[in-house]
Amino acid sequence: MTRTELTDLVDSLLDGPSPLPIVCAGDPVLRRPAVPYEGQLGDARLARLVRVMRETMHAAPGVGLAAPQVGIPLRLAVVEDSAEVSDEVRAARGRVPQPFRVLLNPSYEPVGAGRAAFFEGCLSVPGWQAVVVRHARVRLRGQDERGRELDEEFSGWPARIVQHETDHLGGTLYLDLAEMRSLSSTEHAVARWSGPTPALAAAELGFPLPASPTS
Repeated sequence: MTRTELTDLVDSLLDGPSPLPIVCAGDPVLRRPAVPYEGQLGDARLARLVRVMRETMHAAPGVGLAAPQVGIPLRLAVVEDSAEVSDEVRAARGRVPQPFRVLLNPSYEPVGAGRAAFFEGCLSVPGWQAVVVRHARVRLRGQDERGRELDEEFSGWPARIVQHETDHLGGTLYLDLAEMRSLSSTEHAVARWSGPTPALAAAELGFPLPASPTS
Protein backbone atom coordinates (compact mmCIF):
# COMPACT_ATOMS: atom_id res chain seq x y z
CA MET A 1 0.00 0.00 0.00
CA THR A 2 1.44 3.37 -1.01
CA ARG A 3 1.54 6.35 1.31
CA THR A 4 -1.26 7.99 -0.69
CA GLU A 5 -3.42 4.87 -0.52
CA LEU A 6 -2.83 4.65 3.21
CA THR A 7 -3.70 8.28 3.92
CA ASP A 8 -6.79 8.03 1.68
CA LEU A 9 -7.91 4.95 3.63
CA VAL A 10 -7.37 6.64 6.98
CA ASP A 11 -9.12 9.81 5.83
CA SER A 12 -12.13 7.84 4.62
CA LEU A 13 -12.44 6.18 8.02
CA LEU A 14 -11.95 9.42 9.93
CA ASP A 15 -14.59 11.13 7.80
CA GLY A 16 -17.08 8.36 8.59
CA PRO A 17 -19.01 7.56 11.75
CA SER A 18 -17.32 7.00 15.10
CA PRO A 19 -16.79 4.55 16.72
CA LEU A 20 -15.17 2.79 13.79
CA PRO A 21 -16.45 -0.59 12.62
CA ILE A 22 -14.30 -3.44 13.91
CA VAL A 23 -13.01 -5.93 11.35
CA CYS A 24 -13.81 -9.55 12.17
CA ALA A 25 -11.87 -12.76 11.58
CA GLY A 26 -11.97 -13.74 7.93
CA ASP A 27 -10.82 -10.36 6.63
CA PRO A 28 -7.32 -10.62 5.10
CA VAL A 29 -6.15 -7.42 6.82
CA LEU A 30 -6.07 -9.40 10.08
CA ARG A 31 -3.80 -12.03 8.55
CA ARG A 32 -1.19 -9.87 6.86
CA PRO A 33 1.77 -8.35 8.70
CA ALA A 34 1.16 -4.63 9.16
CA VAL A 35 3.67 -2.16 7.76
CA PRO A 36 5.93 -0.18 10.13
CA TYR A 37 4.84 3.31 10.99
CA GLU A 38 7.38 5.74 9.53
CA GLY A 39 5.50 9.00 9.72
CA GLN A 40 3.20 8.21 6.80
CA LEU A 41 0.19 9.92 8.38
CA GLY A 42 1.78 13.07 9.77
CA ASP A 43 1.25 14.27 13.31
CA ALA A 44 -2.25 15.72 12.97
CA ARG A 45 -3.75 12.74 11.12
CA LEU A 46 -2.09 10.29 13.48
CA ALA A 47 -3.48 12.16 16.49
CA ARG A 48 -6.99 12.03 15.01
CA LEU A 49 -6.67 8.32 14.29
CA VAL A 50 -5.43 7.58 17.80
CA ARG A 51 -8.33 9.53 19.28
CA VAL A 52 -10.90 7.65 17.21
CA MET A 53 -9.27 4.29 17.94
CA ARG A 54 -9.48 5.06 21.65
CA GLU A 55 -13.19 5.92 21.29
CA THR A 56 -13.72 2.68 19.37
CA MET A 57 -11.89 0.63 22.01
CA HIS A 58 -14.00 2.15 24.79
CA ALA A 59 -17.25 1.65 22.89
CA ALA A 60 -16.60 -2.01 22.13
CA PRO A 61 -15.67 -2.26 25.05
CA GLY A 62 -12.11 -3.57 25.13
CA VAL A 63 -8.71 -3.00 26.70
CA GLY A 64 -6.74 -2.87 23.47
CA LEU A 65 -7.23 -2.25 19.77
CA ALA A 66 -4.80 -2.73 16.90
CA ALA A 67 -5.01 -0.72 13.69
CA PRO A 68 -5.68 -3.81 11.51
CA GLN A 69 -8.82 -4.36 13.59
CA VAL A 70 -10.24 -1.22 12.02
CA GLY A 71 -8.89 -2.12 8.60
CA ILE A 72 -5.65 -0.13 8.68
CA PRO A 73 -2.48 -2.18 7.98
CA LEU A 74 -0.16 -0.17 10.23
CA ARG A 75 1.92 -1.27 13.23
CA LEU A 76 -0.13 0.83 15.61
CA ALA A 77 -2.15 -0.18 18.67
CA VAL A 78 -3.77 1.49 21.65
CA VAL A 79 -4.23 -0.04 25.11
CA GLU A 80 -5.97 1.04 28.31
CA ASP A 81 -7.40 -0.93 31.23
CA SER A 82 -9.24 0.44 34.25
CA ALA A 83 -8.99 -3.07 35.80
CA GLU A 84 -12.31 -2.85 37.63
CA VAL A 85 -12.17 -6.41 38.94
CA SER A 86 -12.44 -8.16 42.28
CA ASP A 87 -9.45 -8.46 44.58
CA GLU A 88 -9.48 -12.23 43.96
CA VAL A 89 -9.25 -11.78 40.20
CA ARG A 90 -6.65 -9.03 40.56
CA ALA A 91 -4.43 -11.29 42.68
CA ALA A 92 -4.79 -14.35 40.43
CA ARG A 93 -4.32 -12.59 37.11
CA GLY A 94 -2.06 -9.71 38.04
CA ARG A 95 -4.63 -7.35 36.60
CA VAL A 96 -3.77 -3.80 37.55
CA PRO A 97 -4.86 -0.50 35.95
CA GLN A 98 -3.02 0.57 32.84
CA PRO A 99 -3.07 4.15 31.60
CA PHE A 100 -3.87 4.91 27.99
CA ARG A 101 -0.90 4.11 25.78
CA VAL A 102 -0.14 4.36 22.09
CA LEU A 103 2.19 1.68 20.74
CA LEU A 104 3.95 2.28 17.43
CA ASN A 105 6.06 -0.51 15.92
CA PRO A 106 5.92 -2.59 19.11
CA SER A 107 7.80 -5.84 19.58
CA TYR A 108 8.20 -8.00 22.67
CA GLU A 109 10.45 -10.68 24.06
CA PRO A 110 9.95 -12.89 27.11
CA VAL A 111 11.62 -12.06 30.40
CA GLY A 112 12.21 -15.28 32.30
CA ALA A 113 10.53 -18.62 31.74
CA GLY A 114 7.23 -17.92 33.51
CA ARG A 115 4.05 -18.76 31.65
CA ALA A 116 0.45 -17.84 32.46
CA ALA A 117 -2.78 -19.38 31.15
CA PHE A 118 -6.08 -17.53 31.16
CA PHE A 119 -9.18 -17.14 29.03
CA GLU A 120 -8.93 -14.45 26.37
CA GLY A 121 -11.38 -12.91 23.97
CA CYS A 122 -10.94 -10.62 20.99
CA LEU A 123 -13.02 -7.84 19.51
CA SER A 124 -12.36 -9.36 16.07
CA VAL A 125 -13.63 -12.79 17.19
CA PRO A 126 -16.88 -11.79 18.90
CA GLY A 127 -18.80 -14.28 20.97
CA TRP A 128 -15.94 -16.66 21.83
CA GLN A 129 -13.21 -17.10 24.42
CA ALA A 130 -10.37 -19.58 24.83
CA VAL A 131 -7.42 -20.18 27.12
CA VAL A 132 -4.08 -18.91 25.86
CA VAL A 133 -0.72 -19.66 27.47
CA ARG A 134 1.45 -16.55 27.28
CA HIS A 135 4.69 -15.22 28.71
CA ALA A 136 4.13 -14.04 32.27
CA ARG A 137 6.57 -11.14 31.79
CA VAL A 138 7.73 -9.44 28.61
CA ARG A 139 9.99 -6.61 27.53
CA LEU A 140 8.22 -4.30 25.10
CA ARG A 141 10.05 -2.02 22.72
CA GLY A 142 8.68 0.49 20.23
CA GLN A 143 7.70 4.14 20.10
CA ASP A 144 4.86 6.27 21.42
CA GLU A 145 2.73 8.65 19.37
CA ARG A 146 5.42 11.34 19.67
CA GLY A 147 8.16 9.07 18.40
CA ARG A 148 9.75 8.61 21.82
CA GLU A 149 11.37 5.23 22.37
CA LEU A 150 9.60 2.72 24.59
CA ASP A 151 11.53 0.05 26.47
CA GLU A 152 9.49 -1.30 29.36
CA GLU A 153 8.75 -4.55 31.14
CA PHE A 154 5.17 -5.72 31.67
CA SER A 155 3.90 -8.55 33.84
CA GLY A 156 0.55 -10.07 34.70
CA TRP A 157 -2.48 -8.95 32.72
CA PRO A 158 -0.75 -5.91 31.17
CA ALA A 159 1.80 -8.32 29.67
CA ARG A 160 -1.08 -10.32 28.18
CA ILE A 161 -2.64 -7.21 26.67
CA VAL A 162 0.53 -6.00 24.96
CA GLN A 163 1.27 -9.49 23.63
CA HIS A 164 -2.26 -9.84 22.25
CA GLU A 165 -2.19 -6.45 20.50
CA THR A 166 1.35 -6.83 19.17
CA ASP A 167 0.44 -10.25 17.78
CA HIS A 168 -2.35 -8.59 15.78
CA LEU A 169 0.28 -6.52 13.98
CA GLY A 170 1.99 -9.68 12.76
CA GLY A 171 -1.21 -11.23 11.45
CA THR A 172 -1.74 -13.52 14.45
CA LEU A 173 -5.07 -13.96 16.23
CA TYR A 174 -5.27 -15.30 19.76
CA LEU A 175 -7.00 -18.43 18.42
CA ASP A 176 -3.76 -19.38 16.67
CA LEU A 177 -2.17 -19.75 20.11
CA ALA A 178 -5.16 -21.02 22.08
CA GLU A 179 -5.83 -24.37 23.71
CA MET A 180 -8.70 -25.28 21.42
CA ARG A 181 -10.30 -27.71 23.86
CA SER A 182 -11.02 -24.64 25.99
CA LEU A 183 -12.91 -22.80 23.24
CA SER A 184 -16.18 -21.61 24.75
CA SER A 185 -18.94 -19.26 23.75
CA THR A 186 -18.76 -16.09 25.79
CA GLU A 187 -22.07 -17.08 27.34
CA HIS A 188 -20.64 -20.38 28.59
CA ALA A 189 -17.33 -18.82 29.61
CA VAL A 190 -19.12 -16.29 31.81
CA ALA A 191 -21.60 -18.78 33.23
CA ARG A 192 -19.25 -21.70 33.84
CA TRP A 193 -15.62 -20.61 33.67
CA SER A 194 -15.59 -17.14 35.22
CA GLY A 195 -13.35 -18.08 38.15
CA PRO A 196 -10.08 -16.23 38.70
CA THR A 197 -8.15 -19.03 36.95
CA PRO A 198 -9.09 -21.56 34.24
CA ALA A 199 -8.39 -24.52 36.54
CA LEU A 200 -11.99 -25.76 36.59
CA ALA A 201 -12.31 -25.43 32.82
CA ALA A 202 -9.07 -27.39 32.37
CA ALA A 203 -10.36 -30.19 34.57
CA GLU A 204 -13.80 -30.34 32.97
CA LEU A 205 -12.77 -29.82 29.34
CA GLY A 206 -9.56 -31.83 29.50
CA PHE A 207 -6.66 -29.57 28.62
CA PRO A 208 -3.32 -28.95 30.39
CA LEU A 209 -2.21 -25.85 32.23
CA PRO A 210 1.34 -24.68 32.99
CA ALA A 211 2.63 -26.07 36.27
CA SER A 212 2.93 -22.55 37.73
CA PRO A 213 0.46 -20.36 35.82
CA THR A 214 1.28 -17.04 37.47
CA SER A 215 5.06 -17.36 37.92
